[in-house]
Amino acid sequence: MPELLVATFYKFTRLDDHVALQDPIHACCESNGVRGIILLAREGINATIAGSREGVRATLDFLREDPRLADLTWKESSARKQPFRKLRVRLKKEIVTMGVPELDPEHAAGSYVSPEDWNRLISDPDVILIDTRNDYEVEIGTFRNAINPDIASFGELPEWLSDRISVEEQPKVAMFCTGGIRCEKSTALLRKAGFNEVYHLEGGILKYLERIPESESRWDGQCFVFDERVSVGHGLEIGAYELCRACRRPIDEDTKNSDRYRRGVSCPYCHDRTSDEQKSRFAERQRQIDLAREREGSSS
Repeated sequence: MPELLVATFYKFTRLDDHVALQDPIHACCESNGVRGIILLAREGINATIAGSREGVRATLDFLREDPRLADLTWKESSARKQPFRKLRVRLKKEIVTMGVPELDPEHAAGSYVSPEDWNRLISDPDVILIDTRNDYEVEIGTFRNAINPDIASFGELPEWLSDRISVEEQPKVAMFCTGGIRCEKSTALLRKAGFNEVYHLEGGILKYLERIPESESRWDGQCFVFDERVSVGHGLEIGAYELCRACRRPIDEDTKNSDRYRRGVSCPYCHDRTSDEQKSRFAERQRQIDLAREREGSSS
């Protein structure tokens, strides 16, 4: 079976008719055999899709027919099997939820820094390097010497920034995230607050891992991705992590050796936070998944 193409993309642009775009985009993906998650909001589009190279490119061409998305760019990687179980085209208030009204990432974000120039920037001792991702993402990989805000959701970042970063001191701030979208908003937030030197990694961690050789890299560990690949490393090679189906955290082989791990039911991170009733429901769900896979195997 040929490898599938995975395309990750976003764009902040005014889409006042985003509700009307939902059905045509869904129909285009279905007709091209493409699965994934596409978020539409008045502020733009955010997506990861996967399918045959021809199907994904046809979908991207369809999107770029809209003048507002004509310059849409994307990051490519590959997968040996379909990383999405189905197609979801969802309407949202924000394409990445921060909860801060009246931000303008399209025009007011910080300065882009290319992957090739990123090492030089973050080697500057005067630069404050901030990982804007959630705690479970940071746990499996990050840039050396990056600050971990230890947040459970992106919506917690504004308060953390307000408490920890002083506009009066006007520091140089560099931010990064998986694909770049969260940094569009977080740097726009700092610019709105009066910070002058605010930078973010163009294309995010994924573009850095794609372009920068491991021998020159300042990245340690794996990068969490929001699909069935779970994590990728240098060269965007698929990593060794799996998802706990109960709490959606990445888990490795050591974690699976814990007596609190039960496939599809619990892991050390969530074992004490779910009730016996929830565990029973998760166990039944896993049983149904296993039965479905057995039926698929016997029919192939």
